Amino acid sequence: MKDSVAEEHLYLDFSHQYGDSIFPLHTSISLFLLSYCDCKLFKIFLVPTGEDVDDQFVTKNLLGDLEFHLISRCQLPVVVQSCCLPAVVVKDGKFCRAGLSVVLRHIIQKTYEADQSKKDVLELLGFKKTCLKACAEVSQWTRLCEISIPLAVEGFLTASPERCQTIPPDILQLERKLGEPVRVHNDDKIRRQKLQQQKAGAKAAVPVLGKEATEEEKTVEMHEHPLPSLELSIAFSKLLVQDVSDAVNREAPCIRRTKTSDLPLLDHVFAEGLYFTMADIVLLPCIHQFLVPAKQLSVDELLRAAGCLWERRAFQVSSKKQGKNLVNLPLISRWYRRVQEVPGIKKAAAKCNMKLLQLPELMSGPEEQLQDFSSVPDELEEENEHSHFMGGPRPTMTKLLENGIEAKFSPHPCPTWTLDWTNLPSAVNPGEGKMSRDRALRKQQQLNNLVAAVTKLAKPGDVIVDFCSGGGHVGIVLAHMMPSCQVVLIENKELSLIRAKDRSDELGLNNIWFIQANLDYFNGTFNIGVALHACGVATDMVIEHCVRARAAFVVSPCCYGFIQNTVKFKYPRSHQFKEILSYKEHMILCRFADQTAVQLPPERRLIGKQCMGLVDLDRAWAAEEHNYSVQVISMEPESCSPKNNMFVGIPT
Repeated sequence: MKDSVAEEHLYLDFSHQYGDSIFPLHTSISLFLLSYCDCKLFKIFLVPTGEDVDDQFVTKNLLGDLEFHLISRCQLPVVVQSCCLPAVVVKDGKFCRAGLSVVLRHIIQKTYEADQSKKDVLELLGFKKTCLKACAEVSQWTRLCEISIPLAVEGFLTASPERCQTIPPDILQLERKLGEPVRVHNDDKIRRQKLQQQKAGAKAAVPVLGKEATEEEKTVEMHEHPLPSLELSIAFSKLLVQDVSDAVNREAPCIRRTKTSDLPLLDHVFAEGLYFTMADIVLLPCIHQFLVPAKQLSVDELLRAAGCLWERRAFQVSSKKQGKNLVNLPLISRWYRRVQEVPGIKKAAAKCNMKLLQLPELMSGPEEQLQDFSSVPDELEEENEHSHFMGGPRPTMTKLLENGIEAKFSPHPCPTWTLDWTNLPSAVNPGEGKMSRDRALRKQQQLNNLVAAVTKLAKPGDVIVDFCSGGGHVGIVLAHMMPSCQVVLIENKELSLIRAKDRSDELGLNNIWFIQANLDYFNGTFNIGVALHACGVATDMVIEHCVRARAAFVVSPCCYGFIQNTVKFKYPRSHQFKEILSYKEHMILCRFADQTAVQLPPERRLIGKQCMGLVDLDRAWAAEEHNYSVQVISMEPESCSPKNNMFVGIPT
């Protein structure tokens, strides 16, 4: 069955070589993972960003034993041309995966599917296989690993000599993260084991790293300030799919009686905590490239760059040469050394011609000074410090009303329009899945509203993008009803998109593409954007994409309570609302906009609907500031969903 699997093509950007890596760093990271997994399942294409690329030079110096092909951007499959690289697509297929995290997760899954003895590769996906699964817009950790640190290192390497003396804030943020306590599944049990070990004064040795490891990999250096051996034992036992010894697991009665609040915290072994994951694979090529030039900075320059008051003697280490040039990032340096101890890492680095550095141990300064050094202001944490709001919405609604602002809903342009569901193929009908009859009926009513609006806007030849498409309820109906239009489904959840493709294949649709990616990795041109129940900030992301493309949009929002300031979006959105409401007041409206469930009292649902209208009015006015005409409409019938608002925006 594996022999019948279609060949997949992996497309990677290539801009230049710096040292022992290919840039952009997303490409180096992808190649490093392929080497670590020993994966030869993909046909690799490098896509030069410039004209002058020496094919033989790249082959000889950069890719080791990986075969590749050079291809110009205009030769990319059309669906890939709409995405940021890296991207994977089935040969001659219409299903594309784009973006670093999505592509890396796919490489890991395909490697394990091809050889299920590689359980260590599957473990890279972490607990419940969620490592870097959340999109960068909502997960600060994903954004730091996937976007911020690669860009920070690339900027550091191309900056002027003066700026190179400053450690990028994102690198300092990683240093801070590595100093935070670890939270893992079942950590109460592990913390009790740690307490027992501390009480017993145990100094358990790190387990041998396996028969397959080289002698160099089996040797774990015991540094001057090592992490407690329990964390190391658990971390490396996990790498070998082994159990920690029973001697460690047994708890004394006094340990069992200890309150959770009195248990010792766990320290980082790897980037996400105790276990080696895909996040470490992503960070290693980036931190390696940062450390190579960073080692060239003098200690005095590093002290000035970091604003650190530690005494110079804190940097005196066994090697005078490296002690003079070593960067002042003790936790990152310790992590960098520890990652090299993982079986297979040095071998993968050698394949990629990555010459890993042998860093000496840094001496830590006083704890409070280390905290001062490693703390970097987190803008999102500061902006969202009032994440739990008290009080009702009436004062905020009254404040808006006093300024002439109240919820406004435009009349529905075609309230009775409906698809002929009884005569449509079963694969088009949302009830074909596992929905109950009542839910399927409500979904049909929701689709009636969106399809009616899109039908009035669409012209033959238009490209229609179904953002946050889920299982494809909207996109498949549109592709079936409008064969002269090209429909693109974009969704981050792989299983949902696979279900959508199965339905499309059953219908034999030829005018539909599927892209598994976060919204930011889609950069294609289109005429109409549509989204049904885009959650929280995703509604604003969809509208932003449409505004940037000068495309019309039909969007139904959802999950108002999840709205909060992000790196890209600040609330309120429009100038009118910003002049009247604070961020906290706007968030009160968002929280109460979610209180429209049918089981709530009618008066409370009415207030929720008014709050929905105000939040969406702010969004509509923000779009109109970019020369759009926007209507906020209630779906018909309103009972089709508690979240029954719908935007229709047209560029003017």
